[in-house]
Amino acid sequence: MTNNLKVLRAINNISQEELAKQIQVSRQTINAMEKAKYVPSTVLALKLAGYFKVSVEEIFKLENED
Repeated sequence: MTNNLKVLRAINNISQEELAKQIQVSRQTINAMEKAKYVPSTVLALKLAGYFKVSVEEIFKLENED
């Protein structure tokens, strides 16, 4: 799975730390998601989508091997 969290953060001028605080996870969790080392739960994906006011599909994309 790929994601565009880093792009969304840049567009919204928000740090990993601030995003983490807003959705109540650690900065390390945000970092791991951005590096595609961590697949978020449905709840976390929905929190991110709500924060950025986009659909989950606009943040996360399945790859062919998923």
